[in-house]
Amino acid sequence: MSPSPHTPPAPADACGHCSCTQPSAPPPAPAAGQGGERTAPGAGHGTVFRIASMDCAAEESEIRHALAGVSGLRGLHFQLAARTLAIDALPSAMPQILAAIRRAGFDPQPLAQNVAGKGAQAHSHQPGAGGLGRLGLALGLAVAAELLAFLAPETREFQVAGMALAAAAIWLAGFSTYRKGVAALGRGRLNINALMTVAVTGAFVIGQWPEAAMVMALYALAELIEARSVDRARNAIKGLLDLAPDTAEVRQPHGAWQQAAAASVALDAVVRIRPGARVPLDGVVIAGASAVNQASVTGESMPVDKTVGDTLFAGTINDTGTLEMRVTATASNTTLARIIHAVEQAQGSRAPTQQFVDKFAAIYTPVVFALAVAVAMLMPWLVDVAWTQALYKALVLLVIACPCALVIATPVTVVSGLAAAARRGILVKGGVYLETAHQIKAIALDKTGTITEGRPRLVATEVLPSPEGNAPVASAQVLRWAGDLAGHSDHPVSRAIAQGLAAAQGAAPGAAPGGALEAFTALPGRGVQARVAGQRLVLGNHRLMEELGLCNPGIEARLAAHEAQGRTVTLLATDAAVLALFAVADTIKDSSREALAALHALGVVPVMLTGDNTVTARTVAAQAGLDEVQGNLLPQDKLAAIEALQARHGLTAMVGDGINDAPALARADIGIAMGAAGTDTAMEAADVVIMNDDLRRIPQLIRLSRQTRTVLWQNIALALGIKVVFLFLALFNGASMWMAVFADMGASLIVVFNGLRMLRAVDEAPAK
Repeated sequence: MSPSPHTPPAPADACGHCSCTQPSAPPPAPAAGQGGERTAPGAGHGTVFRIASMDCAAEESEIRHALAGVSGLRGLHFQLAARTLAIDALPSAMPQILAAIRRAGFDPQPLAQNVAGKGAQAHSHQPGAGGLGRLGLALGLAVAAELLAFLAPETREFQVAGMALAAAAIWLAGFSTYRKGVAALGRGRLNINALMTVAVTGAFVIGQWPEAAMVMALYALAELIEARSVDRARNAIKGLLDLAPDTAEVRQPHGAWQQAAAASVALDAVVRIRPGARVPLDGVVIAGASAVNQASVTGESMPVDKTVGDTLFAGTINDTGTLEMRVTATASNTTLARIIHAVEQAQGSRAPTQQFVDKFAAIYTPVVFALAVAVAMLMPWLVDVAWTQALYKALVLLVIACPCALVIATPVTVVSGLAAAARRGILVKGGVYLETAHQIKAIALDKTGTITEGRPRLVATEVLPSPEGNAPVASAQVLRWAGDLAGHSDHPVSRAIAQGLAAAQGAAPGAAPGGALEAFTALPGRGVQARVAGQRLVLGNHRLMEELGLCNPGIEARLAAHEAQGRTVTLLATDAAVLALFAVADTIKDSSREALAALHALGVVPVMLTGDNTVTARTVAAQAGLDEVQGNLLPQDKLAAIEALQARHGLTAMVGDGINDAPALARADIGIAMGAAGTDTAMEAADVVIMNDDLRRIPQLIRLSRQTRTVLWQNIALALGIKVVFLFLALFNGASMWMAVFADMGASLIVVFNGLRMLRAVDEAPAK
């Protein structure tokens, strides 16, 4: 896989309540399960706790700092998107660890006390019904304090009453902020809790108590809106959890059907899916035929016909007929579960822009804090202003110092883009790949299963006469040998040969009549070999025959005739001679020509890399509209071709679906696997998986990446621009604390809502 960028430590001084998602080397959590329940992130890495108020890198940093030096602690595994922390520690150290976390202002709760898998818990400032009432009361008290100060500013009784109302409003709206702020200040940490604690307390002390109350109430309200908006982006993929039903109709040993929990259904069990029902697990159809809506997994808008032997995905909808399937994946390992898990992991990865923003924010906050201190200490001496006025300016600067909008600008956009892509069948394994896809200059594509359907048919069979001096072999025996060798391979060409010969012979390929296959070996990029009745047989391509020295002018002429028609030719041979020739034809996908034209329009150079012979490769390339093609490539040759494209064009992606493509997928800057027919090896090696094997998703990915980059820089410009404007206004008597809060939280809300536009970005691109 393309090497992931180094993930630096979370910035210590970033805002403490920003709803941003950052990674911390999350453990490889098990895949999502069914029925809205999911194995806890971090499972297997210690005791898992849910911390409702932890969803930002700064909060992770606060917890790590609080636990620094605690003996008995072996490791911490954060999942910020799920708000969980797995603590690996000695049992005797756990009470001390939990106490330290609570002193830092957090409330860790054992995961068993929560319902797992229902999405992230509420943020610390995202109240439920009771919390909303408390916040509403705080706003009312703050408004009352403002009215008392306005109506009777000189009346002592009204002032005392106003101060009491203001103090009550601050307490109701800011208790959590004060608790964390005091804890942060006690450890010498600067985060938004510490800044707001100092700013509001300072304003109250210098007599600006109405403003202090309103600032805290508005801050809490804005934080609530922001948190819920961010959760919308985070939870965009969570709806998939509800797609797979909790129960399945399972056939019992005595033949009856019985409802059972989907999570308890074992591999190879037989499940029945009635018309209109959702598929509970992954499986293979063993009886029935129907149309199945696969949009939730592959993004295809039209139902797909399914019959015996076809694959079903959990969460898809059976439209018309009753189906029976054999279960091929447990509830925790279905394709849907793996998609959810991969997107959750990707949401925790940090894109390059995010890393830059984090570093900038870590410098920005202490610099502005130092500026605020300088204003409070020096302005009365330098420009002859009252101490209270200078202190007020400094408090305004403290509010402006919070980099919430800046820090949140990137993750909301990236998470929204990842979720939007996943809903359309584009599984991106990290924000780094989503952000950098716009830089793709060249894209290498495998032929079989990528540009073509990957379901070739056997169109010609020719048994060659035995050379002089060789014992003749009956044609039927030659064909049985070929069928047996092909039947043991999972390559699409071999499968086509095996199926074609089996249909012609009226029997399925199996063990050779002359003796079982022995020492069967795959020869990557060339074919397969085995021993039958003491002699070696090989079934492979033109290149393998040349390596074995078995080619001659007659065979070359036969090969050339088929290759000129775009056919792939496979030959069966012994160590002494070629016995037979098999021509297989594949068809180009209807979507491939359109996708390649779109790539050209985007300025991307598509190149076909294939193990097929050069003549066949060129024929297919011409039909697909490709200008550049390289054929007759072994896996190591594809690797070299990728490196050459990188040297010539720059950032290069690779698209493939087979085990032969895995090295090239890993070496490319961005590896893209065709997931519906792709091997597990290719999917694991890839950075992006196209779930429905439609090449048109590739230009969609590039367009989405370009839109993501545009929104990212819009957000950064908005966040910094608003901060700079209000920074100057504060210095020159043009900004109050009210305005500072509106500037800070207003900017945060603007970048959040702008980032949420990415949830619709892919839908706006044509999906045909």
